[in-house]
Amino acid sequence: MNRYVRYVLAASAAIAIASPSWAATTVKVIEGGEGGGPMTLTLDQTTIKAGETIFAVHNDAMTEEHEMVLVKLKSPDQKIPVIASRHRVDEKQLKSIGEVSDLKPGADGELKAKLAPGAYLLLCNIKGHYEAGMQAGLTVTK
Repeated sequence: MNRYVRYVLAASAAIAIASPSWAATTVKVIEGGEGGGPMTLTLDQTTIKAGETIFAVHNDAMTEEHEMVLVKLKSPDQKIPVIASRHRVDEKQLKSIGEVSDLKPGADGELKAKLAPGAYLLLCNIKGHYEAGMQAGLTVTK
């Protein structure tokens, strides 16, 4: 085997070792809605496999700021505690995985998380937004 072939084989092996054998799943999240109207939080996929996940969040609103909070649920039908006087979800009673906060109109944000199998909820917890419909379920499988 000549020197050039050995070099190419060695370089190829080094690249294969340095490159991860897994790739994160990307979930695209679009948030929308303006004050006084319906609020939306949509996912491009609602079932994914467990592992590294990137949530690519875009605020599609024209004037309204939004956020995305990711919580792990005990069960798919878990009751979500809302503080009625504050028109917000009581995050202290939920298992938050992380969030993308303070997304200005037209802005993008990202959240990376390693997800185990189970049920998750994505929501906007700005005053009144969850109650106006800014929520979406996510199922993570093995």
